[in-house]
Amino acid sequence: MRHELVQRLMDEFAESTGLTCRSEPRRYLWTDAFAVCNFLGLRHESGRERYLQLARDLVDQVHHILGRHRQDDPRSGWISGLSEADGARHPTYGGLRIGKRLNEREAGKPANPRLEWDQDGQYFHYLTKWMHALTRMSQDTGDTSYLRWAAELAVAAHRSFVYPVRPHGPKRMFWKMSIDLRRPLVDSMGHHDPLDGMVGFFELRISDGIPADVAANLDAAIDDFSQMCDRAHWVTDDPLGIGGLLDDALRLAELAAHRGIDRRELLLQLLGDARASLQGLCQSSMLDQAVSQRLAFRELGLSIGLRAVPLIVELVSPDAELARLAQCLTKYEPLRGRIETLWTQPVHRESRTWQEHHDINTVMLATSLAPDSYLAA
Repeated sequence: MRHELVQRLMDEFAESTGLTCRSEPRRYLWTDAFAVCNFLGLRHESGRERYLQLARDLVDQVHHILGRHRQDDPRSGWISGLSEADGARHPTYGGLRIGKRLNEREAGKPANPRLEWDQDGQYFHYLTKWMHALTRMSQDTGDTSYLRWAAELAVAAHRSFVYPVRPHGPKRMFWKMSIDLRRPLVDSMGHHDPLDGMVGFFELRISDGIPADVAANLDAAIDDFSQMCDRAHWVTDDPLGIGGLLDDALRLAELAAHRGIDRRELLLQLLGDARASLQGLCQSSMLDQAVSQRLAFRELGLSIGLRAVPLIVELVSPDAELARLAQCLTKYEPLRGRIETLWTQPVHRESRTWQEHHDINTVMLATSLAPDSYLAA
């Protein structure tokens, strides 16, 4: 039953966004990163090569749409500035657009915080999600092109989003950059961006086939992210953010258990801050609000993160202190059932808030129901 629903959701997504029909494709980087992993999971579950082809086609569409300038932009071609031939070989060299409804804010115009959410550009944490999707593609297919594209994206992201506060001083990150990565659109730093960067770059760094020169760039980037993480706090009241903490905690636990990469103090902090965040969420009324007041994709991000909890418990079991903290998180696992039960009911997927974010809601519900490919190391 669960597998059939996931298959139905992803088939619906493929058709409605122009992946399997002739309508104009509608690509959005965050959603598509999860979708690639979902298609790979369906291929493993069903044995149907059709889903691997959908994953390949989706990667190709993302690169040829979000790696190029918008149709309503006076600029054209690859956002990297590369020639047509070189851009096709290196589609992530200049990063990837978010895929927002409106074009980015013009240079020199004042920011409108409300409007900025609907305007295009580049988000760092979307780029790390796409790096993960490309790494999963490389693992599943053995095609190192995906790994090379992930590495080129990582280098572009670090070069453009990370900057020193003063010469030779501590580093920070911009929240949002322009489509061509030449100017910041939002100066403030995303709460979890350094953490996403460190974990995502580590995942890429340990992949087989990374060239030595790229590995050196990744090592330098990891050092920058690690320094930013050293002075950070992770507690959040955002369900999606809590899910992200649990996701990153799982990847850190995997790095320690299987690769000998020790970030124990950070992992302790993540588990403790995730617990504090979950306590706060349960004390609020957020998950008791009417469906019309709720954003499914944010709750489903939490549900996906909660899927990681039993995996974390198993990975950290040899360390008594980590095991105790991880075990404390298991009391919150029933939240996942509440969230999935609500949003698997068709009547709730007819609500205004679901339909307004139809693509991302659909894909993240599918990921929550079948998270193995996304959560895989």
